[in-house]
Amino acid sequence: MSCLTPCKPTKRQHTTLLETMRRFAMPPIGLTLSYILDWIVILAFAAAGGGLNWVSPKHRPFSLLDLSISYPYIPESISAAVVAIISIVAPAVIVFLVVALFVPGPRANRSMTRGQIFRLKLWEIEKGWAGLALALATAFFITQGSKNLFGRPRPDLLDRCQPDLSNIAAHVVGGYGQSLSERWVLVSSSICTRRDAAVLDDGFRSFPSGHASFSWSGLLYLTLFLCSKFSISIPHLPLQPVTADSVKSNEQEMLPLHHDRGNSVDSTHPAISNDKQTVTNPVNIRNYAASPPNYHVVLAFIPVAVALYITSTRFAEFYHHAFDIIVGSLIGIAAASLSFRWYHLPLSRGQGWAWGPRSANRAFGIGVGTGGYVDEAFSRDRSQGRDVEAGRAR
Repeated sequence: MSCLTPCKPTKRQHTTLLETMRRFAMPPIGLTLSYILDWIVILAFAAAGGGLNWVSPKHRPFSLLDLSISYPYIPESISAAVVAIISIVAPAVIVFLVVALFVPGPRANRSMTRGQIFRLKLWEIEKGWAGLALALATAFFITQGSKNLFGRPRPDLLDRCQPDLSNIAAHVVGGYGQSLSERWVLVSSSICTRRDAAVLDDGFRSFPSGHASFSWSGLLYLTLFLCSKFSISIPHLPLQPVTADSVKSNEQEMLPLHHDRGNSVDSTHPAISNDKQTVTNPVNIRNYAASPPNYHVVLAFIPVAVALYITSTRFAEFYHHAFDIIVGSLIGIAAASLSFRWYHLPLSRGQGWAWGPRSANRAFGIGVGTGGYVDEAFSRDRSQGRDVEAGRAR
């Protein structure tokens, strides 16, 4: 039967429409804006780091007899553009492919709707990219600022400088070795005859290594991301005593992300004697965990190997002193580790998940004594499966 005027939907059609709207519900606008603000802050850090590259660094005085800065100035084998592709583009693409192909996992796929899976994939991709961007932006900003503040000469500074040896006395800033040699003094960069100011300024940006900090921040983050999603970690026992209940819970958390935690496992599990009883038998305890396949470890640590290679070229090609590379690597390692934990659960207990969304009423901040960015009611709803990441955030 057709209607000349709009037909009133049947009860079944109305229910289907509500279910469709529920499945594809957008998060509250305030919550969305708070995460947009997060990205603006990250991009601001990156832009500030880029702007510092146009600021002339301090020019630390140096000695013309210092052999540590007397190495030849040669072309670099890995340029900053190549490092950016390796540390930004490649990890971003890999994060996207891993989430698109493997998240949320085979068990969860059986219990989730297509809309829920789609929203969850979007959430995991966004958090994966946000962590990567935060790691890179933080390392970039700290490194560029430190380079300008310290103004340490590179190992190839004298070759960049091309000093005027005919008038050393006019550029002396310190030292008491004139009785041994007129060159046994500290001179300023005004002695340099190099016309290219960019090359000369870059000669005073040795500490810390930007290639090291940038490659380690992006590639170590990728390693941590892969370890999280594919449960690659050293086997361990939990901090609390191993009980039958804890073994049951662990049995449900397979690779990499799953929802069917409510199902129980057989009480005849080799690590279980009976419910609520602490497992103390060494033969039973050893069955609580197992090492991952070795090829997983190899694949996950390829990014670390690439970062190590990039770092080595900066020492071999006389662009940095060893200490510069060590500190740059530590900056990158710290940025990657902290950024990963900022958005993702711990490797040993997270089962591959990123942290969930903030509550809408706490999206931009909380007061003293509030306790966290997820209110109790929202936490209960999520634990009961009423909310999927960013789908119906309160």
